[in-house]
Amino acid sequence: MGTLSSFSTGIRKLQLTRQQLEVTISTKDKTKLLSGLTCLMSEIGLNIREAHAFCTIDGYSLDVFVVDGWEHEGIEELRDRLVEEILSIEKQSNFKQELSSPMQYHVGSPLSDVWEIDFSLLKFKHKIASGSNGDLFKGVFRSQDVAIKVLRTECLNGDIQREFTQEVYILRKVRHKNVVQFIGACTRPPILCVVIEFMPGGSVYDFLHKQKGVFKLPALLRVAIDVSKGMTYLHQNNIIHRDIKAANLLMDENEVVKIADFGIARVQHQSGIMTAETGTYRWMAPEVIGHKPYSHKADVFSFGVVLWELLTGKLPYANMTPLQAAVSVVQQGLRPAIPRNTHPLLVELLEKCWQQEPSLRPEFSEITGILQCMTKKNFEDERATKRRNIGESYQGNG
Repeated sequence: MGTLSSFSTGIRKLQLTRQQLEVTISTKDKTKLLSGLTCLMSEIGLNIREAHAFCTIDGYSLDVFVVDGWEHEGIEELRDRLVEEILSIEKQSNFKQELSSPMQYHVGSPLSDVWEIDFSLLKFKHKIASGSNGDLFKGVFRSQDVAIKVLRTECLNGDIQREFTQEVYILRKVRHKNVVQFIGACTRPPILCVVIEFMPGGSVYDFLHKQKGVFKLPALLRVAIDVSKGMTYLHQNNIIHRDIKAANLLMDENEVVKIADFGIARVQHQSGIMTAETGTYRWMAPEVIGHKPYSHKADVFSFGVVLWELLTGKLPYANMTPLQAAVSVVQQGLRPAIPRNTHPLLVELLEKCWQQEPSLRPEFSEITGILQCMTKKNFEDERATKRRNIGESYQGNG
């Protein structure tokens, strides 16, 4: 029946409000197998957080579940319960044929899964950027261009390893077209690295501040909608990013923008509030700067600053140090100056996102709707202008 491992140190660091376990079942591939196993998990009181199904060319199935809700002390009890329930199902005439082949079971840490990458399979091309704790490289993994974030060995203290573990845990959970795609990770010290899809367009920050690019209103709205959709998805999954800024927004070859860098992201507790200062001062919400309880609405404030960046191409509070800006945001209600010729709806949205009281800030789903309405109106206005210009040109020629 296979072996069962106990909790590892890593999973204890990932533990939130409940214990989480990985259940792996391998057998010959059968129809209705996944649905049958899903029902089985539910019946014994397990909540499925993730499910991955794999089939080999020689007809075998590997089903991996990350679950919580097991209230008993040992995972040996869970193994025994699974075996008992599967044997019970096999005795039922409807399902006996589907589960007739021997099964193997494994219950253990959800980090020990298909995302683990053999470091020797990574090929490094060149360094893209350097940070305080690690370096970002362009590389290749299995013929695919990837970005590889490698933590420096000399920086591997407890806090950095916890942030790394949290980032891997969150990236494994998310799948959205506006969130950078996770490929895998090397999670066994001394080499710790995260591998994500390579984004050839670079960051929005580099485009604005290094390439001196400018987003006209239609492009600005497209970028803002991409970010808003990605953030809607993250918040729906109780993930607070906590460091939304132009440098953490990456562009692919089609200029689709994706949210990246989950090093300090956290899963929001059920109470809906979090504490402790984190993020980057120029983009940080006042409640976070002031060490007050905060929720996902802190991301909305940061998004407002990003929207201002897209609008102006400037660094927020450029004439102040980060700390001076932070103090002014909290004590004086300082916000970046909005240019006079800004679209009125955009001004209104910025002011909503920047509200001092978090509850008055909109949800990202609402923000997406506002931006989409602006896109539609802008398109209609441009079309009307073109028609008017054609009409005037025709009358002039007449």
